[in-house]
Amino acid sequence: MAPRANWKGFLRLSLVTCPVALYPATSESEKISFNQLNRQTGHRIKYLKVDSDTGEEVTNEDIVKGFALDKDTFIEVTKEELENVALESTRTIEIDEFVDRSEIDPRYLIRPYYLRPDGKVGHDAFAVIRETIREMDKVALGRVVLTNREHIIALEPLDKGLVGTLLRYPYEVRSEEEYFDEIQDVKVTKDMLDLAKHIVNQKSGRFDPEKFEDHYEAALIDLINQKRAGKPITPKERPASGNIVDLMEALRLSVGQQQSSKAPKVKKSKKAVSGQKEMLLPITGKKPAKAGTAKKPTARPQRKSA
Repeated sequence: MAPRANWKGFLRLSLVTCPVALYPATSESEKISFNQLNRQTGHRIKYLKVDSDTGEEVTNEDIVKGFALDKDTFIEVTKEELENVALESTRTIEIDEFVDRSEIDPRYLIRPYYLRPDGKVGHDAFAVIRETIREMDKVALGRVVLTNREHIIALEPLDKGLVGTLLRYPYEVRSEEEYFDEIQDVKVTKDMLDLAKHIVNQKSGRFDPEKFEDHYEAALIDLINQKRAGKPITPKERPASGNIVDLMEALRLSVGQQQSSKAPKVKKSKKAVSGQKEMLLPITGKKPAKAGTAKKPTARPQRKSA
């Protein structure tokens, strides 16, 4: 079942308009998540919204937004007042400009969404806009309001639909100068570059996300399965870290290490990387453990967030 649309409205290129829906293109729900528990009782921790002065709990109906002028002075803004800030981009993604993809600094990228026609009408207009962007080999820039904020959105064709990536505004991107000014100017010799390029050539491949594996997620699953089975938890040995004294020697050793590790690799099963949930031991239907081989776990891990 497809997730619920985050936004519904219209996509417009000049006088060509069609109804569209915007869906999240990524998900974090497959990741292992933890609840906070009371160590003494094993019960979950609850968070309450309380008045900072009286300490009394406040209901959602009595909570309004406020902009801080200083530590103790706020300007209250109601939900109705925010809704009255009517922007055309609340209901329509108006394509304002077309740019080359290479011109978009990756620091401005936030998150991707899928854009498709909403309902049975407007497919022809949607196809015209999509194929125009594809034929021109450009990225279409527009504006959309999500979570009460207006965002720049970059639209690109993907198969039969569009991918819309939210972009940051310039004031949200920090200047690199305050971080890079203290980097020393170092002369890199040709020999060093040649050795480094040799390492790069040995490691070169094609981008294939199916090869990616979340090692930390797999380690968490292994930890949870061991605790549920009552097995002792032993810390893994950490790799030793040494200081590099001779950079050229380190590069030469790296080249030799790459050459010696060129043995054919066994391809991992797709199951290990495509979904993590099925790797957890089943909660029900487990075979009973033999007497004395496993302890009963004190608390089962829960999947829901606090």
